[in-house]
Amino acid sequence: MSRRAEHTASRLTTMVPMDEAGESIWIDVIRKMDEVYADLLQYESALEEKNKALEDSQRFILSVLTSMSDVLIVCDRDGVIQEVNQALTQLTGRSEMALRGTPLKDLFAEDGSSAQANRFAECLQQRGGVQDTELRIMSADGSGVPVAINCTPRLNQIGKLVGMVVAGRPLGDLHKAYKALTEAHEELKHTQQQLVHSEKMASLGLLVAGVAHELNNPISFVLGNVHALQRYAERLQSYLDAIHDGADLQQRERLRRELRVDHIVRDLRPLIEGTIEGAERTRDIVDGLKRFSAKDRDEGVRFNLTETLERAVHWVVKASAKPLEVAWDVPREIPVLGSLGQLQQVLVNLVQNALDAAGKGPHPRLEISARAAEGYVEANFHDNGPGIEAQHLSRVFDPFFTTKPLGKGTGLGLSISFGIVERHGGTLSAANHPQGGAVFTLRLPLAS
Repeated sequence: MSRRAEHTASRLTTMVPMDEAGESIWIDVIRKMDEVYADLLQYESALEEKNKALEDSQRFILSVLTSMSDVLIVCDRDGVIQEVNQALTQLTGRSEMALRGTPLKDLFAEDGSSAQANRFAECLQQRGGVQDTELRIMSADGSGVPVAINCTPRLNQIGKLVGMVVAGRPLGDLHKAYKALTEAHEELKHTQQQLVHSEKMASLGLLVAGVAHELNNPISFVLGNVHALQRYAERLQSYLDAIHDGADLQQRERLRRELRVDHIVRDLRPLIEGTIEGAERTRDIVDGLKRFSAKDRDEGVRFNLTETLERAVHWVVKASAKPLEVAWDVPREIPVLGSLGQLQQVLVNLVQNALDAAGKGPHPRLEISARAAEGYVEANFHDNGPGIEAQHLSRVFDPFFTTKPLGKGTGLGLSISFGIVERHGGTLSAANHPQGGAVFTLRLPLAS
């Protein structure tokens, strides 16, 4: 028994004389009272701790609500505002006391937003919530601020709808962020196009010598034919002048033999046809150069990949100071769909890289093979160079990565080629061939 209980018992004993049985009963009663009192003290201490925890939770929730940039509104089931956070008071310029008890719809501008907010309770009962609805809340200056609204039901402990919670994010900052993101994306696209075009021009610079030689042949042919036609024109003019001056038959026959008019007439057609052929050849070369160097617009053109590959090999070989032996095993017709200029750039890069690698040996050789199957064409470019070092295989297509000496490569050719092939729905891979050298594999979908 506690000292408090003993003291109480002695007082009661002194005040009321009892026998031993009565005294025992009173002692038990006092003991129970002491236990109840001790329990009350414990309950009071636990209650104080819980009250402190509750106050801490309330302060934490209040700090979170205060620091939120999103607006938060708690309403009853009739759409009457019960609680708001600081973000809403700052947006509307109205205090919490002024906002409590007002209808939710009064917060919104009269442009359909107010009527739509008035139907939130009905939406909650039918669909369970409102997601990402853009409405306009009346701000402190009277303008309507666009806000992305989400409305969710508020249920009591038995699951009954007692109200709703409306959260909204002002779209001004989102619009600014989206605009900045769009501008950054457009700038990135523009930079990527500039890189592709710059790499084209760098490749074209390597091909200039070969292209100049390639153009020289048809231009020289056309020039020679034009000079011949000019001489023939002078002879024919002399013969026609004699006829118009009234020369007799004998004089005309003599001029005809001297000026070789019959030979000129027989030679005119081959000369004209040869001149046209040379001019068309020049036009085709220039057209190929324009496609290669210009920024592409023809991204959905059907063309023969074999012809493009032949032109790429021809240009690279013509521009090379070293001879390159090329072994072909390619079908005559490989129909593909895409950008002729971009894929021509890919092929030029692959052939040029093979030449650079194979050129380190005494007899540069490139084997090109292609097979079409299951809607795809797979082309392999196998050179007889030293191959790719193992630590470099995973970085071959990385931007600005190159093993060439400074000034001999930009490190963008294969990276840009990889991106072009991916955009065409294909793949580009690199490996070391079992028989030595490197092999690049280009895989593209066939045109249906």
